[in-house]
Amino acid sequence: MLNLLDNIKDTLLLGAGPSNVAPSVSQALAKKTLGHLDPYLFEINDGIMEGLRQLMGTKNHFTIPLSGTGSIGMEASFVSVTEPGDKVLIIENGFFATRMIEVASRVGADVTTLHFPWGKPYDLDEVKQTIQNGGFKVVAAVYAETSTGIKNPVDVIGGMLKDSDTIFLVDAVTALGGVPLEVDEWGIDILYSCSQKCLACPPGLSPFTMSDHALEAVKNRKSKIPNWYLDVELLQKYYEGTPRVYHHTVPSNMFYALYQGIFNILEEGKENAYKRHRAAHEALMAGLDPMGWKPLVEAPENRLPQLNTMLVPEGVDEASLRKALLTEYTIEVGGGLGELAGKTIRIGLMGYNANVEVVDRLLAAMKEIL
Repeated sequence: MLNLLDNIKDTLLLGAGPSNVAPSVSQALAKKTLGHLDPYLFEINDGIMEGLRQLMGTKNHFTIPLSGTGSIGMEASFVSVTEPGDKVLIIENGFFATRMIEVASRVGADVTTLHFPWGKPYDLDEVKQTIQNGGFKVVAAVYAETSTGIKNPVDVIGGMLKDSDTIFLVDAVTALGGVPLEVDEWGIDILYSCSQKCLACPPGLSPFTMSDHALEAVKNRKSKIPNWYLDVELLQKYYEGTPRVYHHTVPSNMFYALYQGIFNILEEGKENAYKRHRAAHEALMAGLDPMGWKPLVEAPENRLPQLNTMLVPEGVDEASLRKALLTEYTIEVGGGLGELAGKTIRIGLMGYNANVEVVDRLLAAMKEIL
């Protein structure tokens, strides 16, 4: 009988995610499965929660791994603190902020969208004026926009909301582990990420944190959280309760993987990990520039080192290039999303893949194909 798992290729994953899993993380996944109420699993989970606090730069006690991909973090964020009619501002300059708009609208929020061109920085004066005039319960932004490779100034926006009752909600799906992140210092109330990018784990968990201010908003809701699976008050009883109270069957082996991924970054040192991502990015830029590839994000200080969105040069068929990379060189890179489809490719240098040797392999393959 043919086992399809025997034919999985060893592909170098340089798209927008997932990235390749670190060998130590693969070994962690293979360890013996524990039950979701096993005391030792709770001990491992406590280690995950403390490690996430260090990576996120927060003292929030409610800092947990949600069972699901980064999208479940987005869902949990909006269903927790948003009720029908609540005023929500979403600052949008890419695909994943548009997804925020969709999610917030589905829970009945009164959504205001502040739109900026994809790949371009926010007009911070316009953001500030809109916030001052809006009376918003929630302001939401994407820190590392995966569709464009831009790094948005969420630290500045957090400063605009200081001493207000507004809840600041941030998407850090592509950010966590690849660029500096200071949840408490930047005034972020809710933040979610994912396991499969700079943490070098498989997809399946969404690191998530809520401030006491956000949790108070949950307690003061007029209606129940409409999603039972993502009810943070129920989840608190499992992650922090005395005793722990069953909520759902968490994926034990994925917890091992996340624990190891966090352990690896903290052992390396956060700043060293950021420098490694930056060095890989700079090597990529230096190699692509002579070949006619330019980044979508013009200013270097606004670019993400871990997600590089490149404009396709005239005369290059990006779909054929990506196909050749995958079929002939077993290297995967991503295509453009939304309005950038066919116009860009996205090259991820995340986690275990953020090193110059990986960049050299990609550049050599691209030169041969082109």
